[in-house]
Amino acid sequence: MTTRNLILGSTSPYRRELMQRLHIAFNAAAPDIDETRHDGESARDMVLRLSLEKAQAVAAQHPDALIIGSDQCAILHDQVIGKPGSHENAVKQLQNSSAQTVAFLTGLCLYDSRDGSYQLDVVPFSVDFRELTDEEIDRYLRKDQPYNCAGSFRSESLGITLFKRMYGDDPTALMGLPLIRLSEMLKQAGVDLLG
Repeated sequence: MTTRNLILGSTSPYRRELMQRLHIAFNAAAPDIDETRHDGESARDMVLRLSLEKAQAVAAQHPDALIIGSDQCAILHDQVIGKPGSHENAVKQLQNSSAQTVAFLTGLCLYDSRDGSYQLDVVPFSVDFRELTDEEIDRYLRKDQPYNCAGSFRSESLGITLFKRMYGDDPTALMGLPLIRLSEMLKQAGVDLLG
């Protein structure tokens, strides 16, 4: 097993928090890329491309490291919904999600900047929302303030109270960094997480 510098290509406090669960030393770096969706690009292709591009952007500053890139999008009625950015937009997102299923696609890349090889995958996860009243939505948003979260909720916090059901193999995928799949990738790259 190898000891390599591990870099999380993200400024997300949620992804950093998730990485800490693995009890492994890592640094974080901003990927600084254009995250605009390409014309005609599927949501799946977009999160794959952005995960790889984030890792590659960070790799330029870290020539002998394993770089983790991740990107997530939420999909409601075949439409990609992003981060709300404001209370008003979050209210609209949650009103639209009420009594609906929202699918999340989380792209994940482990990039070896030593030789340019990488592992790339998408981890799906879905949430069935309860029927939400406008009062519940407003109270929830004022408490959790998930304005920088795709879908306008934080499942690791009070957002869990908005759900009826969750589907998927890895609940950390919903939070933006699928640790089960990442652990598999790291093992394949020679990183012993239990060493």
